[in-house]
Amino acid sequence: MIPVVAAAAGLLTACGGGGAGSTKADEPPAKVTVTPAAGSKAAKLGSAISVRAAGGKLTSVDVKDDKGGTVEGRLSGDGTSWTSDGKVKPATTYTVRTRTTSDQGRKAAASSTFTTEKADRINKLTNTPGGGQTVGTGMPISILFDHPIAKDRRAEIEKALKVTTRPKVTGAWGWVKDYSGKDRIDWRPKDYWPSGTKVSVKGALSGINSGDAGGWFARDYNFGFNIGADHKAVIDVPAHRLTMYENGKSVGTITGSAGSPQDPTRGGVHTVRSKNAAETMDSATIGHGSEWMLDSQWVTHLTASGTFLHSAPWNKSLGVVNNSHGCFGMTTSDAKKVYDFLTIGSTVEVKGTSNPNKTDVGNGLEVWQESWQQWQQRSALK
Repeated sequence: MIPVVAAAAGLLTACGGGGAGSTKADEPPAKVTVTPAAGSKAAKLGSAISVRAAGGKLTSVDVKDDKGGTVEGRLSGDGTSWTSDGKVKPATTYTVRTRTTSDQGRKAAASSTFTTEKADRINKLTNTPGGGQTVGTGMPISILFDHPIAKDRRAEIEKALKVTTRPKVTGAWGWVKDYSGKDRIDWRPKDYWPSGTKVSVKGALSGINSGDAGGWFARDYNFGFNIGADHKAVIDVPAHRLTMYENGKSVGTITGSAGSPQDPTRGGVHTVRSKNAAETMDSATIGHGSEWMLDSQWVTHLTASGTFLHSAPWNKSLGVVNNSHGCFGMTTSDAKKVYDFLTIGSTVEVKGTSNPNKTDVGNGLEVWQESWQQWQQRSALK
């Protein structure tokens, strides 16, 4: 380490004259040491910024990066040290400015500048829902990483992710393998969100290493969203019926066709992950080769593997026979009603299906396929 010695902000002269003896201007200032140290060699990644004062106290510490961002930190109770809340980012120049008062009362100011190493690989994330969105009461917070997260790095990353809700809602993070094969971490409430909840998510990830295959995080994340109306749907497979509920009360029933005995609809509680006003149903996407290519409207997506709610004008047995390939088909007008009623994050529960398979959590936003106890086991902090 190269100690950075604070220079005097100005010379203080003694009042009176003639007498011998030292003044404050003659006393040495407090000695300040900044780590990482200033110098030509790039500072290693993975460490916090620390500032220490010997022979006095720090009265202020101001740290900024080369983009003008302020680095937050904490001053010790005795005023002799300061430590950043997070770690240094890759390929970034930091300037540390300090003010001190020595034990003899001499005030001084100093600055130190250092640059960090470049990272061989940068990891980024995509958050769902997006900032500012209003979503349904079953919506999890879902964070998808560009590159793999090593298992021994997951606890640190999970600790860096903070969820704040108003009103307070109990929930937990869980690690998931996304349907795409990428690593993901989701936060779900213990029970469905109360309507009107405001959610804030902060990820102090900059300077954290996600592993050799994943690389370093180069920035922090901060986003928020709101929970909208309590809209849910329940599909009764044997009855060929979908019922819509608002605040727990039935507001409409629609008949349709669920999956056939050969391709039964996936059971349990699904979360609406996306919607399309128009879409082509391609049999090849669900393993049925080139059997069909059909145009549909008002498509509400549940699983990533292809469980949808959609119009099926080609089906002449709607409400009579379950003969789809796993979706719930309706008339075009009824599909529009469902499409308009269910928002992203609304839940759709499928009851009475003969499908014995539980949908994997990563196959969409399927966090409600597990009990609260099961979900908690997915945390890296358990």
